[in-house]
Amino acid sequence: MNTDRLAQLLKFLEEDPHDPFILYAIATEYRTSDNAKALAYYEQLLAEHEDYVGTYYHAAKLYEELGQHEAAERTYKKGMHVSRKQGNLHAFSELQQAYNKMMGLDYEDD
Repeated sequence: MNTDRLAQLLKFLEEDPHDPFILYAIATEYRTSDNAKALAYYEQLLAEHEDYVGTYYHAAKLYEELGQHEAAERTYKKGMHVSRKQGNLHAFSELQQAYNKMMGLDYEDD
């Protein structure tokens, strides 16, 4: 984690506490050092900015890593729904692949 960058992001958040990009950037910074804080920011994004598609993949992956598979499944599914609604086929594809892998539905040869 880059503490200078995090400090700058937290300052930006004070100035604009509802900017989804800032919340996402803070979650990303915490992701390498404090999963609980990262998850709190991801969950804030999911609650307050449902259309911020980038959140879904990373939040679901973190849920997976924390063993919260039901939350990961819900998050992947919601992300697929939102990305499809927005016409963001790239995000949809990434979410679907990650979901399929988590669910054991990826049939690729090793």
